[in-house]
Amino acid sequence: MTISFNKLRMIKASLPVGTIKRIAKELNMEEETVRNYFGGDNYSEGHSVGLHIEPGPDGGICQIDDSTVLDRALEILKEDSRL
Repeated sequence: MTISFNKLRMIKASLPVGTIKRIAKELNMEEETVRNYFGGDNYSEGHSVGLHIEPGPDGGICQIDDSTVLDRALEILKEDSRL
């Protein structure tokens, strides 16, 4: 999957409070690993997540190897918008 870095950061910024923790718990991973998925770089607390960023317009292009975290974040945004 390919997405712009700015779009990825916009999705993270739109998530309700506590979503990073919720996704981490649901997917059995460290919170910092989920943050790294959205462009963070704390590898002493979290792990790499198969996010490859190439410089370019709109913050660059992100190639995501596994969209599980992003898919879950988008599902939560849909749930939140129905409230």
